[in-house]
Order: sequence, then C-alpha cells, then structure tokens
Amino acid sequence: MFKVNRTGSWLIAAAISVAGAGVPATARSQSIGEALGQAYSANPTLNAARAALRSVNESVPQALSGWRPQIFGRVDVGSQYSKSDPGRHRYGNTASVGLSLSQALFRGFRTVNSVRQAEAVVRSERESLRATEQSVLLQAATAYMDVISNTAIVSLRRSSLTFLAEQVRAAEDRFEVGEGTRTDVSQARARFSEAQSELNLALANVNSSRAVYRQIIGSDPKSLSARTTIYRQLPKTLDAALKAGASDHPSILSAQHLVDAGTFGVKTVEGELLPTVTLEADMQRQWSPLNSPNTDTVDSASIFGRVSIPLYQGGAVSSRVRQAKEDLGQTRIQLDVARDQIRASIVSAWGQYQAAEASIQAAQDAVAANQLALEGVIEEQRVGQRTTLDVLNAQFELVDSRVSLISSQRNRTVAAYALLSTTGALTADRIGLGVTLHDEKAHYKKVRNSWYGIRTPDGR
Repeated sequence: MFKVNRTGSWLIAAAISVAGAGVPATARSQSIGEALGQAYSANPTLNAARAALRSVNESVPQALSGWRPQIFGRVDVGSQYSKSDPGRHRYGNTASVGLSLSQALFRGFRTVNSVRQAEAVVRSERESLRATEQSVLLQAATAYMDVISNTAIVSLRRSSLTFLAEQVRAAEDRFEVGEGTRTDVSQARARFSEAQSELNLALANVNSSRAVYRQIIGSDPKSLSARTTIYRQLPKTLDAALKAGASDHPSILSAQHLVDAGTFGVKTVEGELLPTVTLEADMQRQWSPLNSPNTDTVDSASIFGRVSIPLYQGGAVSSRVRQAKEDLGQTRIQLDVARDQIRASIVSAWGQYQAAEASIQAAQDAVAANQLALEGVIEEQRVGQRTTLDVLNAQFELVDSRVSLISSQRNRTVAAYALLSTTGALTADRIGLGVTLHDEKAHYKKVRNSWYGIRTPDGR
C-alpha cells in the first residue's frame, strides 16, 4: 500500500539518493553549508564581481598620481635647410635629447577630492560585492533545495504510479470475474496515465534543477541533506529584521558611499575653476650640424614656476559642475529607493517565511488525514461500500497533500535564506560556511601606493 512516513520529513527521506544519481547509501551527504561554501569559492558570477572590485581599486592610485611628478624624455633627430641671398644654401643635420619634469603644487584641491571620491567608490564597490555574494548564496541555497524537493516529488510520483498500476490490475481482475465494470477499469487506466504524465513532468523538473545546481554551485548534485541550522540565525521579530536591514544591508551602504563619491565629485570639478600652480624643469643637449668637424654642442636647462588662472573656459567647466550636482542629486534619490526596496523585501521575506511555517503544519495534518481516509476507503471498497473512483479520488488527494508538504518544507528553508539576505546577514562569515574568506582589501593594499609597474599583484 502507498503509505506516508508520518514521523519524518519527505525532504530528508528523499535527499539521500538525489535524482537517482546512483550514490551508494554509505556516501557522505553534502550539507547545504558545504554546497554554499563551494559556490562562494568557485561561482563565476561572484568571481567576476571580485575582478570588478580589483579594477575599481586601481582608481585610487590613478587619483593619487595627481600628487606625483610627471617626467618625460625626448629625442629629436632631423635636417635643416636654409637659403639666404645672394644664393647661399645651407644644409645641416641636428639632434637633441632632453628631459622635462612637471610637478603640480596646487590643483584647486582636485587631487584631494578625487582621491576621496575614488576611495568612496571603492567602498561602494565592496558593498556591491557583498550584495553579489548574498545573491549567489541565496541562489545556491534555492538550487540546493530545488534539487531535493523535486527529487522527493519524483519519488512520490513513482510510488503513486506503482499504487495506480495495482489499482488497474485489481480493476481488471474484478471485471473478469464480474464484480466490476468496464468504467472502473477505464477510470483506473485514466488515473494511471495522468500519474505517468505527472512523473514525466517531475523528472523534467529534476533535470532542470540539477542543471541550475551545476551552474551555480559548480558540480553535479550527488548525496544531499536537507538539514540546516540556518533558522537559529533568523531575526526574532519583524522590527529586528527591519532594523538590521536598514543598518547593514550592502545595497543601502553602497548607495551611501556613492553619495559620498558624488559629493567629492562636485568638489573635484569645481576645482577646475581655481588656479593651478606647477613647477616645470627642462634639460636639453643639442648637436648641430651632425657629422661635421664644426659640430656645435649646446646644453640648456630651465626651471619655472607657473600659475595658471582660468578666466573663461567656454562654459564647459560650469556645465560639468552643474552636471555633477545633478548626478549627486540622483544618487541621493537612489539611496532613498534602496532603503524602500530593502524594507519591502524584508517585509515580503518575513511574510513568506511565516506563511511557509504555517503551511508545513497544515500540510502535515492534511497528509495524516488523507492517509487515514485512503486506508478507510480501500477497506470499504473491499466490502462493496466504495467504488474504484472513490479510491482513486482519495489517493489523488493524498498525493496532492504530500506534494504540498514537500513544497512547504522547501519554501520554508528558501524563505529563511531569503530573509537573512534581505537583512544583509547572508555572507560567508556571518553564516559560518567554514571556507577561506576572500580578503577584499588585500589587492587594494598592494596597489594603492604603487608608483610604477604594469604587472598585477597576481603576476599577470
């Protein structure tokens, strides 16, 4: 008979042999934490975000270059021709080498503000990386639970198909001995065909979820376990979740740093309206004419202090100042948008988690009731008080309630991870994945004060 395990979770029971992968029963299960740790280390989306941060880090040494001198060497080689009256022509080859140096002494505070702007952008990108990390870990948790739940549904559909095959055989036997009708046989066969179609759909869902699992986590699912301790880390109340999200969500923090960057961006452009003071030095040696006994060598050197005062620049700088102010206003609006979005996400995730918990209890009660009802209908059919259709209907309701229980258990776990994500706590260090954490500042420290060199810190 088609029975339910009343004492255990369908997800846990079905997770031991995920999607019929052929894993031996003694194989150690891969926990959801281990799967998330694997995604944290190898997910290409997350690695791309880390590469983006390394690129943004380079904006700081670029801004710091405003404090440093610029040195250029030059070599000139050429020919000269001159003609003078009466009819004198003169040819000569010349060559010169020189070295020039320019050191900015004052740039209207542009270097100071551009460095601060770049540092604010780096801090914003770090928070964006943390947001990407949370998104990837949530996708990994969802993919993990999808594989388990879809596998459990396949197991359920297969058991249902076996039960319906027995009902078809029984209906045919009763018809042959004159105790049933052709209608009973047709109804049983119809339900068997429907169950076969539902099993095919469930198998397709398993294959799809396994493909997504491999895409996000980086390997095929083998032996999975639905057990998790994530529920211990959830906020106790909605107010606590809202408070945590408002203070620690990376999307909000990233937007705040962009506001700081916009403020310094305005000051940087305004600095172009202020005077610029530079120190310029030049050294040169010239030979003329070359390849001649009378070659003259001339050495020269100069040093100047130069003050450049912008009087009118065609309105371009003024326009860029106004543009920077508008950009700053936009970032402030985006900060408000981020706060509203995170608040809405927290409220939604909290509601989904609460609904999933309530659905589990309701589904468990429904499964128990429908199991007893099916057993009763089968017994009543044996004494002629119920028809084959009554048995098929009772079995259909039992399967439907079991599917609902599996979905509710899956939804509860996914909602728990989603709730942590909306509060900004779904990171490798906060949930204790036990992996080597990515040091987001290591690359920054290596390149910040780099004066020269075209190789990246990892040797490329």
